[in-house]
Amino acid sequence: MVWRQWLARHDRVRDALPAVPLIVVSVAATAVGTSAWHEPRWGEVMWTALSCVPLVVRSRWPLPVALVALAGELTLMAVAPYISLTPGAALIALYTLAALGSRRTAWAVGLAAAVAITGVYAATHSQSVAGGPSLLRLDFAIAATALGRAVRNRRDHLAEARDRAERAEGMQEVEARRRVTEERVRIARDLHDVVTHHITLVNAQAGVAHHLMRANPDQAYEALAHIKDNSRAALDELRATVGLLRQPDDAPASRAPIPRLDDLDTLVGRFRASGLSVWVDALGPSTPLAPTSELTAYRIIQEALTNTHKHASATQATVTLEYGPHSLRVTVTDDGRPSAPKGAGTGHGLVGMRERAIAIGGTVTAGPRPEGGFQVVAELPLSLVPTTV
Repeated sequence: MVWRQWLARHDRVRDALPAVPLIVVSVAATAVGTSAWHEPRWGEVMWTALSCVPLVVRSRWPLPVALVALAGELTLMAVAPYISLTPGAALIALYTLAALGSRRTAWAVGLAAAVAITGVYAATHSQSVAGGPSLLRLDFAIAATALGRAVRNRRDHLAEARDRAERAEGMQEVEARRRVTEERVRIARDLHDVVTHHITLVNAQAGVAHHLMRANPDQAYEALAHIKDNSRAALDELRATVGLLRQPDDAPASRAPIPRLDDLDTLVGRFRASGLSVWVDALGPSTPLAPTSELTAYRIIQEALTNTHKHASATQATVTLEYGPHSLRVTVTDDGRPSAPKGAGTGHGLVGMRERAIAIGGTVTAGPRPEGGFQVVAELPLSLVPTTV
């Protein structure tokens, strides 16, 4: 609200506001007679107003204000007991100290003030300390401190709840950004695998067709047929990959099935048609893999053979699948000559293979072999073990 915003900017005015009802009550109390209203006793009203002066800075110095207000009220009760019956300014100062200060200090000052007010009142008004009027002032001091602590606890609770909400919102934003980043990297990896593999084969087959177009039109025609098949396969896989970006209410689109190890024959056939001799060996009893592990194995083999055909000047490659009790070991070797690469690579393929393997709890190592050629080795779990990339 507007008035709350205004008071927040004018703290001295906010601190002095409780003095207004105290002065009004003082005027009304001193104007009440035994049978009718009379002119207020302005001397008592003036003393009440003076006792409220320290309250102007109560939020800035709560402890000094509480001590000064309490000392002034006690002095007034001792010197002129008929003027000050209830130490209103001191009660407000005790409330402020409890709401703004530490719990230990607030209760120490509050209990001491309660005892002092009760004792002085009982002594100056010839009352018993255990009498009703004396205990009433004891209750007032304790109640002011307890109310201030209750307000302080509520404020602290609300602040903690607000902080937790802000932290939770920040963590949600961080988690959302992390997931978006992971999804972006995954889609980029899929697109890299699909595009690089098929375009590499299309480029190789186009070179064969160009070379044989005049000398052997039949073989050139066969190479063009392979180009057509690879282009169709690339479009199907691109549709499947891009289709993952669609929303549930988007129009349906044709999507190719997710590649599996059963599709290795088709994959190897494409490389053989482009001039790279590839053999596939399976060792150990074939064990069913989790779909994600199977897709990862397929993509790693696809990327490794694509790198072999594109960069290693290799003529042959071997793919070995070793099924263990808990993992699948995929090894891709070639006879390429690293010193005479066909083209410069970006390194994204090896990074993508490692990221794929790590995402399901596996590993990938790659490097040249001592006897020549290049080797990629992937250890993949048979059952999915997700980890954070």
